[in-house]
Formats: sequence, structure tokens, C-alpha cells
Amino acid sequence: MSILMNIGYLIASFSFIIGLKLMSSPKHANKGNTIAAAGMLIALLSVFTGVVTDNINYTNLTIILVAILLGVVVGRQMAVKVKMTEMPQMVSLLNATGGGCAMLLGWIEAIQITSFIGVGSQALLNLGTLTGAIAFSGSIVAYLKLAGKLKDYNSVVVNATSKLLIFVCIALPVAYATQILSISFFELTMVLLALGLIYGVLFVVPIGGADMPVVISLLNSITGIATALAGLLHDNKTMIAGGIFVGAAGIFLTMLMCKAMNRSLWKVIAGSSKSKNGGTQSAQEQEIQETNVGETVTKLLLANKIGIIPGYGMAVAQAQHTCFQLQKLLMQQEKTLDYIIHPVAGRMPGHMNVLLAEAKIEYEYLKEMHETNDHMEEYDLLLVIGANDVVNPAAETNPESPIYGMPIIKAHLSKNVIVLKRSMNPGYAGIPNELFEKENCQLLFGDAQTNLQEIVQQLKVLS
Repeated sequence: MSILMNIGYLIASFSFIIGLKLMSSPKHANKGNTIAAAGMLIALLSVFTGVVTDNINYTNLTIILVAILLGVVVGRQMAVKVKMTEMPQMVSLLNATGGGCAMLLGWIEAIQITSFIGVGSQALLNLGTLTGAIAFSGSIVAYLKLAGKLKDYNSVVVNATSKLLIFVCIALPVAYATQILSISFFELTMVLLALGLIYGVLFVVPIGGADMPVVISLLNSITGIATALAGLLHDNKTMIAGGIFVGAAGIFLTMLMCKAMNRSLWKVIAGSSKSKNGGTQSAQEQEIQETNVGETVTKLLLANKIGIIPGYGMAVAQAQHTCFQLQKLLMQQEKTLDYIIHPVAGRMPGHMNVLLAEAKIEYEYLKEMHETNDHMEEYDLLLVIGANDVVNPAAETNPESPIYGMPIIKAHLSKNVIVLKRSMNPGYAGIPNELFEKENCQLLFGDAQTNLQEIVQQLKVLS
């Protein structure tokens, strides 16, 4: 049985590697997800081959099987019913379950320890419990903020406390190991668990809306690390491999997100956040130029090189499929069309890529920000659909802005820009967009889906 279990672990690990590689491309992401899910099923079956003995506790086995069945049913229902606009919240909840699992494993193990354990095992258990607790509470807070149920709360006290907690969480295990601290190992674990839960909350609460993709990526990495530590403690090779893959991928993605946001990784870890004091002018006070569907169609017909910059508003309007219809019409007229993607557009890393892939838009038409910024003046027309902060010139011109220093898509350098917006409400960062006041920018108000459908209909008539 042990041989079968190890073979299963090996197959599952390879499935994770292949799945992760395929998921790096939107074109093959669906296949990669299926392979990784199959690997997880193999891992679960492998665990059971290792526990089936003559002395098996059938009561415990029944409880485990019922829990797995409930998880499958609930998880499937959540995945089927979730809206694309709520996908970041879904990711946060799933991440919370992973962190909570690692936290509970540490709790259970600590209860069973009645004598002194080695420093290595102590460190693994403490670190696994701590990181699991941080990932659990932090992901729950991230979910609440993404769902609009919790506002940002940034203060000197919160930031100072979060930094202090980092020091305390390091000092306590050291004090215990050197016998300076006279408490039981279970008590130490429970204190670290509580501190982890508190730190997870303080870590995410002050984070501004523009930084949320970084936070989601980092929390995902922390969950992976917690899983790997739990795997080391239980000598479970699949947990070790899977945790390392998730943790490493999350760290690399977090670093890329930090670079894209011009944010220090340490500031993100410490729970620091830029203030939202971006100036006194409100969005309603801006001087803007409005346009309509007819004028937009005319500009599309006159333009040769066109770009679409998607944002969270496109997800809200579910306009990606209409964008694909627009793309086909424009390409029939031999026009060039690119989808220009900012790495942190939306509410999580890759949010726009997922939306466009769902609409069957080929990956070759998706351009990264750095591929287009140096040639932005070549675009005759840009359609900005629901994006705000990622095209805001304040990131380059206003040192007081909370997004100052963040690399943006330089839409303001193109020949013409039309922004599809429902209202003058600011983006997730909560600041006015200076792009709207540029001479080459016009705003088309209304539901993006409705406006795009009207544009498509008029183009069909004129084609």
C-alpha cells in the first residue's frame, strides 16, 4: 500500500507541474486546470491507500468521506453560480479554506503533543499554524473588502501594530526554544494562532483598492507555504510539492504585481498603504467632453489602429462577448485591433485575461502594457471599457496621488480616447481620473454592454 501511495503522490505532483505550466497561458488554462484537478483527485485516493489497514477506524473514515463529499458538492455549486465579477471574492474564499486547513492541522497536532519535541518539528508546526492563520483571516477580510462589505481603515496605530506583531511572532518561538518563556507548547501554538489571526486582519484592512491584486497574490502564496509546512510535518509528499508550487508561483506573481504597482514588498507585508489624499478636486467637478454612439461609430470607421483597454467595469457589464463581436466586424474591414491589458486591471491578477478567454478571444490579440506604451501614439482610437486607475495620468504627474509611481497604460498619448463609463464615480482607488480632462478624451456614458451592442448594430448596417 505504501508503494501505491508514493506512486500516486508522484503522479499527482507531475499533474500539478503540468497543470501549472498550462495555466500560464489563457489558451491552455482550462486544460491545465482539469489536469491539476485530476492530480488532486489522485492525491486524495493515494492517501486512502495508505490508511486502509485491518485496524482502520471506520467511524473516522466515514466522517472524512462525508466531509469530502460535502466539499465537492458545495465547491461545485459555488463555482457554477459565481459571476465573473465575483471571481476575486471566490478566489479569496477558496484561499481562506486552504489557510484555515493548515491552521487547524497545527492546532490538532499541538493538542496531541504531551512531551518535548525537536526544534525542527516545533518550528514547522509553529510556522505552519501562524501562516495558515494569517492566510485565513487575511483572505476573509479581502473577501469582505472585495464584496464592498468592509471599507479601508488605515492609521498609524494599525500600521505600527502590524509591524510589532511581526517582531512578536518571531520572538515568542525563540524565547520558548531557549526556555526564556515558561509556557507549554500548546499554549505557545495557541498564542501564535491568535496573533496570526489578528495580523491577517491588520495586514489587509488598510490596503487600498488599487493594491488588492497584490494582496490576493500574496495571500495565495502564504496559503501555499502553510500547506507545504503542514506537508513536511505530516511527511505528505503531495502537500509538500503542491504547497511549494503554489507558494513559489504566488511569490513570483506578488513581486511582479509589486513592480507593476511600484510598491515595496515589505510595505505590503507590513500592511502599509498609501493614503487616499489625491487632491481636493472631485470627479464631479472635472471638465469633460461627452460623446454618443453615433460619433463613436464614426471614429471607429475612420481609425486604422484601434485598442481596447478592459477594466473591472467590463466585467460588471459582461461586455467581453460584445467586444469579440466588435473585433470581428473591425477585422473584416482590415483594421488592426489590440486588447491592451494592465497586469493589475480588475480585482485580481489575470482578471481581464480570464474574461477575454471566456469570450473566445485569441491570445495573440492580447498585448501587455509594456508592449504598447512605447507605441501609444500610433493608435488612432482607444476604447477604455470600465478601466479607471490603470489609465490615470495622475500616477505620473501627481505626487500626492495614492497611485503615484504606478506604471499605467499611457492612453492619454494616443490620438483619440473614448471612455465607456456608467457614471463619473471614481475607480477602486477612489480618486478622479485626470485622463477625462484631456483634449483627446471623450466619455460615453451608460451601460457598457448596451452601448457596445448599439455600436455593433450600427457598424453592421454601415459595413
